[in-house]
Amino acid sequence: MSDIQPSVSYSFTMRLYIENKPGMLAKVLNVIADKKGDPGAVDVVKVEGNYKVRDLTVSARDEEHSEDIVQAIKKIEGIKVRNVSDRVFLLHLGGKIRIENKVPVNTRDALSMAYTPGVGRVCQAIAEDEEKAHTLTIKQNSVAVVSDGSAVLGLGNIGPKAAMPVMEGKAMLFKEFADVDAYPICLDSQDVDEVVRAVELISPGFGGVNLEDISAPRCFEIEQRLKESLDIPVFHDDQHGTAVVAMAATINALKVVGKQLSDIRVVIVGAGAAGVAIARILKNAGTGTILCTDSTGIINRDRLSELNESKKWLAENTNPDNLGGSLLEATSGADLIIGVSGPGIIPKEAVKVMADDPIVFALANPEPEIRPEKITDIARIIATGRSDYPNQINNVLAFPGLFRGALDARASDINEKMKLAAAHAIAEQIDDNDLSEEYIVPSVFNKKVVRRVSRAVKEAAFESGVARRPRP
Repeated sequence: MSDIQPSVSYSFTMRLYIENKPGMLAKVLNVIADKKGDPGAVDVVKVEGNYKVRDLTVSARDEEHSEDIVQAIKKIEGIKVRNVSDRVFLLHLGGKIRIENKVPVNTRDALSMAYTPGVGRVCQAIAEDEEKAHTLTIKQNSVAVVSDGSAVLGLGNIGPKAAMPVMEGKAMLFKEFADVDAYPICLDSQDVDEVVRAVELISPGFGGVNLEDISAPRCFEIEQRLKESLDIPVFHDDQHGTAVVAMAATINALKVVGKQLSDIRVVIVGAGAAGVAIARILKNAGTGTILCTDSTGIINRDRLSELNESKKWLAENTNPDNLGGSLLEATSGADLIIGVSGPGIIPKEAVKVMADDPIVFALANPEPEIRPEKITDIARIIATGRSDYPNQINNVLAFPGLFRGALDARASDINEKMKLAAAHAIAEQIDDNDLSEEYIVPSVFNKKVVRRVSRAVKEAAFESGVARRPRP
């Protein structure tokens, strides 16, 4: 794993007592370089006796690499390591979000209007017309970020308490990128009926529901049942957020290589939540041929008896020639591979047998299905889910704008037309003249993306008949 570059995700700060004589800091930096760490900020804290006290920040590959660097520095004569702080854990201390009031409550008048007795008039107005909850409460701008902790990142079934930091992070992104007030809600049940009922019971206070990190195939049933029972958008981001951004990347990648969506052959490696959603959006967009593979091989109609409901949908709606065989047979002559499975699943040989100008999206995180370094001389375009490579396919490009548009339209659903509109909006953020092999998706920090996506989604909501706000 030595080819993995140091990352801020494994950064730490050391408080060092360094003998106050020339060349000592250089010794520390040389050790970090020898260990292939990445030094960052160096701050002088104070001078104490014969020592200069410095805080030195370092990025490592993983926890083992961090410890290796610290131990090597401890061996330098004249250096004392007094404290080591993991920057990621420091950032999470006390949680990452909080609630703040929009108006001050610092006078009797303010208290009387914000709370009793004035608030009673507002409650009565909503009781007489429940639609007023959208204008007179936070419901108009609020999203519940709901998880049961059953499929958290690449960590698996770690439970609702351990899932909280991810849900808090998602709430941060909603607020930062789209000014949506999102709340982390982790449910202490992995029973489908209980999860559905819990979300139904809390739904009056929310304008939308973002399902997150719920394992397949349960996530399909939970989402479908909530879509049927609630009158607010329900969106499983692991499925549809990934699909929207992958679709946007596909649109732009095909422009670079000069191919048409209707002519290409796509192989989706992985038939979980994201794989099914990607297949669905590609099919709706008019993709030529789609093949999906799981651990057994190509999914086809000969396997219907052994497949769960979501894989049955793939068998019945992809692979028109009912092909069978291995992953290698699936990728032979393919124009695009989209990996949504796990680390190291795609062999180099699978890329070698693709059509001219192969495109590979290896989206497993943190370790992709195939390392980009292995195929830079074969693939014309490579995208991953990581931030340390070009072309990061990141859901944050999609879900803030999707929900912003849905909330602004007061939509009852986020449907396929809205998702496809979001994908095109993301793709169109990059001018055709600026597209290149290493630039097929915009930066996640480009705030124009959210504005463009929200406008497109809002318009699609009106056009598809799910908007309940009067059209301006």
